[in-house]
Amino acid sequence: MSKILVVDDEPDISELISLHLMREGHECLCATNGLQVMPMVLEQQPDLIVLDIMLPGQDGMAVFKRLRSDSRTRSVPVIMLTAKAQVTDKINGLELGADDYLTKPFSPRELALRITAILRRTKIVTHVSEVKTGAFLMDRKNMKFFHNDKPIDLTTTEFKLLAVLIENTNAVHTRSELLREVWGYSDDVATRTLDTHIKRLREKLGDAGKHVVTVRGTGYQFLIEAPVAG
Repeated sequence: MSKILVVDDEPDISELISLHLMREGHECLCATNGLQVMPMVLEQQPDLIVLDIMLPGQDGMAVFKRLRSDSRTRSVPVIMLTAKAQVTDKINGLELGADDYLTKPFSPRELALRITAILRRTKIVTHVSEVKTGAFLMDRKNMKFFHNDKPIDLTTTEFKLLAVLIENTNAVHTRSELLREVWGYSDDVATRTLDTHIKRLREKLGDAGKHVVTVRGTGYQFLIEAPVAG
């Protein structure tokens, strides 16, 4: 059983989501104001947050930035839920590091499936706790990543994406494969999600971001020997 925090100022929606998630065996907590979120997350330590953007007190984007800027909460998976259907809103949410994004009206069943997929990938069980490749070290048990012994702060999704790439060094991963492995999607959908996460990964890796290589028309690969520009 996982603990899910549902943040929405519309009681009907919170109740609908909670009902479906409890049927799936999860424990649900509810918040109706953006200012309630941080204290609740620190106290209750939920496994995942469903976060509406349009909230009183403090809007969802501001709440999300607070969650990601605090070392105690930055790894908690977040699904953005909002009535805003514009592409720019989705891109903003994903570029900030949201794990997924749904617009209202939505299917509670689809939300439950996406939550299950995210929870499945965050609870990684492996016999090998550490993977070392060149100057990179991945600590699977503690979900930590290091480059030249320097820690790189990654969200849960970024860590999972990098794990798929780095544990299969030099292999080319198709977009469909990565969407299936990391996000649990069954086909090639929401490709912007993959693109924005790759972009954020490269930014966080700095100069080492050149090891994450785009294979035009196919997908991505992680190269030990980074390609030389020009």
